[in-house]
Amino acid sequence: MRQLFLAFVLLLAAPAWAETRDPASHFFQAKFGDFQAELDAAREQGKKGIFLFFEMDECPFCERMRTTILNQSDVQDAYRAQFLVYSIDVNGDTSMTDFKGKATTEKDFAFAHRVRATPTLLFFDLDGKLIARHTGPTKDKAEFLLLARYVVDGAYANQPFTRYKQGK
Repeated sequence: MRQLFLAFVLLLAAPAWAETRDPASHFFQAKFGDFQAELDAAREQGKKGIFLFFEMDECPFCERMRTTILNQSDVQDAYRAQFLVYSIDVNGDTSMTDFKGKATTEKDFAFAHRVRATPTLLFFDLDGKLIARHTGPTKDKAEFLLLARYVVDGAYANQPFTRYKQGK
């Protein structure tokens, strides 16, 4: 009986032991700087869209998300199964092409999407249209995964994320 109880406890605790991996190589994908091409790749791969994580150096909230949520293997697998996933430096001078084919920089791209705080989480559909926004860190891994489900299920079209969370 004691062994059965121990096995049950270990089974329940298993999700808490999710493997951690470096988010730079296991969550974020290398971007080529051309989001029109990224949209084509997302369509070809059967993704739901593109997820952008806007961040900056020295942002404690970004760092907390990287070290407690984005480094979790189940989070990485869930997001990469549904989206192409990229990091954008809100202060970056790296040249890029936006979803409409316009040359810009990461900094100007962030400004054009009204990103003023970090982290800001933006989801774009396969036409490059912004469909969901979350400003600030999520409180935990469960909320971050629920945010992805909110987009994948299409709930963003009918209700804000806060109402969606209340129903779950």
